[in-house]
Parts: sequence; structure tokens; C-alpha cells
Amino acid sequence: MDDDAGAAGPIRRAEPVMGTVVSFDVRPGRTPAREIYLALAEARDRLHRADAVFSTWKPNSPMSRLRRGEIRLPDAPPEMAEVLARCRTAKEMSGGWFDPWAMPGGVDPTGLVKGWAAEQALDALVQVGVEAAMVSAAGDIVVYGEPVPGRPWRIGIQAPWDRAGLIGVVDIRAAIATSGTYERGPHVLDPHTGQPASETLSATVLGPRLDLADALATALVAGGSAALSDIERVDGYEALMIRADGSRAATGGFTLTA
Repeated sequence: MDDDAGAAGPIRRAEPVMGTVVSFDVRPGRTPAREIYLALAEARDRLHRADAVFSTWKPNSPMSRLRRGEIRLPDAPPEMAEVLARCRTAKEMSGGWFDPWAMPGGVDPTGLVKGWAAEQALDALVQVGVEAAMVSAAGDIVVYGEPVPGRPWRIGIQAPWDRAGLIGVVDIRAAIATSGTYERGPHVLDPHTGQPASETLSATVLGPRLDLADALATALVAGGSAALSDIERVDGYEALMIRADGSRAATGGFTLTA
């Protein structure tokens, strides 16, 4: 293929990073293939940069050093201030059910930063003029454009009791995040008690920003029905929760199709 020609069809890639695999689905349109591949390289670099800065598992990451009090926020990489500001916004939006400052060991933005990193990766593709793209990071998905003219991206929501099954499909034009206890067990803490939350088996949030949808999905796992009431009051975001007994509850604007 001529490097200056537009790519003929979808370009798909996968990148192991942040303890998961992030996948890309790019619809180039008229963007030259050479620019697409350079943008994908930049997108992958942004994901690895986020992992290097924010990992709480890497003892020498800036986030780990901040948690131990070895550096102050003004001395940290600038994106840390940005992410923690987004965390403060998410804490307010969620009625306090998302609270990185209530986690053991110090502030932990894990419930938001994967969505933020995926947005940074998508931005690298949007900047070169792709027609449409999707970045999927283990339940956190952000999209741009339409995969087919006049048709939005369609995302299936996994049934928490059946890895091969779906409870339905949603149309998205921006972001969707899913969190839950069905794979790792109760691992999200109730910030008010410090104990593992158990009411919510699966939580899905739709909205215009993936970082905030990611945080609100974490909040919904942490707070269950109480958190759902808080999310109901947030403009632009809709949520679905599946309880441990299999029952469902959703905000008024959440639409699920078969």
C-alpha cells in the first residue's frame, strides 16, 4: 500500500499495558496509512506513560512515591494534578461514593485513570483526522465518529454470570465503562466503611467522558442503590446496575436493546 494513500479498511491492534490488553479499532477514512500507524504508536506510548506514572504496583512510579510521601504533587509529573482534579470532580458527582482519598495506603486514582488513559490514546488518533475509532480497555470503551455512516458504535454488555452471554446492547457515541465483582470478587471498597462492597455484581455507566464514566461505575459498585440515586442526578450520565441476586436497576435514560 502507498504510505500516502488512505487505508482500505479498519485497522485493528492490541497492546498489553496497565495489567490488561487495550484494543484499537480505527476507521481511517481519507487519513494516510502512514499517519495512522504513527498515531497508533503515539497512542500506545500514552498508555505506557500513564502506566509508568500512575501504577500503584510499581514501587518507583510517581504515584507510589506520592502515596509514601516521598514527593509532593507540585514535584510530580503534570498529568498527576490533572487526574487528581478529575478525581475530585468524580467524587463530587458521585456523592462521595468514588473517593480515591479513602483508600488504604493513600490516594489511589485507579478507578478513574484507566478511562483517562484510554481517552488520551483516542485523542492521538483523532488528531490525525481518522473518520472513526474505538479504544477498549477491559470494560472501559471510548469512541469517536461512526463506524458506518449514520450508525453509532454498538457495544454488548456482558452477563456477569455468563462470560459468553450478553444482557443486551447499547448504542454509544462517546464512552461506556463497566465495573463489577463478578470476575475478581468483592474488591471495591465502600469508602464510608472501608469494607468490600457486595450489593452490585455489575455496574455500567454511559456518558460523554470515559474517565468520569469509569469513576462513576466504580462508585456504583461501591455504593449500590444509594450511588445509583446520586448518579441519577448527574447530567449526561446514565447507569445500569445488576445486583448480586440478579435483579436490575437503572437511571431513567439508560436504554438497553436485545
